[in-house]
Amino acid sequence: MTLIGTSGYSFNDWRGPFYPPHLKRGDWLSYYAKHFPAAEINLTYYRIPATKAFEGMARRTPRDYPFFVKTHAETTHERIDPRPAMRALLAATAPLHESGRLRGLLAQFPMNFRNREHERGYLLRLRDLTPPDIPLFAEFRHESWDNEALYPFLEAHEIGYCAVDEPPLPGLMPARARVTNGTGYVRFHGRNSASWWGRDGSGSAAGASRHTDRYDYLYREEELRNWVKRIREMEEASRRTFVFFNNCYSGQAVRGARLMQQLMDLPMAGEEQVTLGFEHGMD
Repeated sequence: MTLIGTSGYSFNDWRGPFYPPHLKRGDWLSYYAKHFPAAEINLTYYRIPATKAFEGMARRTPRDYPFFVKTHAETTHERIDPRPAMRALLAATAPLHESGRLRGLLAQFPMNFRNREHERGYLLRLRDLTPPDIPLFAEFRHESWDNEALYPFLEAHEIGYCAVDEPPLPGLMPARARVTNGTGYVRFHGRNSASWWGRDGSGSAAGASRHTDRYDYLYREEELRNWVKRIREMEEASRRTFVFFNNCYSGQAVRGARLMQQLMDLPMAGEEQVTLGFEHGMD
């Protein structure tokens, strides 16, 4: 089975394109969960909310509703000592874990994290810091990880591989549909080649506003259709496959997720309401 959702759900510019204008912010997650069967939480990369925030997520979603949570930047980008950030994240997300909703942690590494002995050792350290019953997934940006030896390495240490769709730029990890821990995981970032590295070409937050430049992208049907076969292959190798759209600017992730549900003939709850939202808020 494949479950499709978006990378986050709490965006002000989704009011109108997705959320009804009158809907209270506190009801957004409940509304989202009626339309998408899984959610990825990216806020934790920037800051780790208090435990009560995750208690609210558990209250507002059905029993066993699956969440994936991104690890903090200290864990993947600074990489000095990951222990404090990992401890804080695990403590905060305890309500999701204890209720069976936390299905995995995502470590999204930057371009300077390359396929070398030191970095592979660091990845194993993160796995050791993650409880055995919480899957850890790794997303790689640098093309040095595009190596067949990577997959048995991840399998041996029960680390999940996160497949990505992103611009076909030199140095970036290409799309590879692989499963290494029994769960398929795919993220769609958009294909904004011109703005991927930012206005100053550095790829830094100072050079680009990530939501208005890098991730301001609306997938075309033919682009997503090319992924259907890959995802079907992942289904054959996994217990379950999760697909998340990270092109969240102005609700474009919602449109991509809905289109992918259609292309894969998956159930689409609340289709009428969402379609109306698109017509009035996006086109």
